[in-house]
Amino acid sequence: MKKPPTEIVIPKEAAVFFLDGHGVWRHKEQGKFEHRKIINYFHSCIRRDENGYHLRQRLGDRVEKVYFHYEDTALFVFDVIKGEDISLVLNTQKKIKLRPKKLFVNDDNLYVNSGEHRIKFTENSLIRIWDLLGYEGDDYFITVKGRRYKIRQLKEEAD
Repeated sequence: MKKPPTEIVIPKEAAVFFLDGHGVWRHKEQGKFEHRKIINYFHSCIRRDENGYHLRQRLGDRVEKVYFHYEDTALFVFDVIKGEDISLVLNTQKKIKLRPKKLFVNDDNLYVNSGEHRIKFTENSLIRIWDLLGYEGDDYFITVKGRRYKIRQLKEEAD
C-alpha cells in the first residue's frame, strides 16, 4: 500500500511573496515578478482550503502548501472569450461561464462570485467586455445575449 505524501505547510507569515490588488505577484523585497513562466506557474498552483488560499505543488513524495498574503483577492479574470457564451479565463487558467447575476461592483472595481470565490476583473479583462458594459446615473449594467442586467453595487460602510 502506497503511503500518502508528506505535507509541508508554510504559513503566510513565512511566505516571501504576495499577490497585489491587480493580480501581480510580488516579492516582499525584490518587487514585481518578471519571469512569465514563474508567474504563470504560481497562478496555476493557487488552491483554497479551510485555512485560505495557498500555492500547492507536488515535489516527489511531498506536497508543499505555501499560504500567501493577497491585497484584495487571490483570483482574477485575466481574459474573456466571447462566443455563444462568454467565458472568463481566471489567473489559474480555469474557465468559468459569465453569469451576469453574479457580477457586482465594489469601490469602482468589477467582481464576480463563483461558489465561495470572489474574483476581480483586471483592467485588461474589463477592456475585453467594455462593449457590453453601460452606466446610467449611479447604476452599472451589462448586456448579454440581448438582455440587459443591472450590476449590483456593494455600499461602503460610512465612517
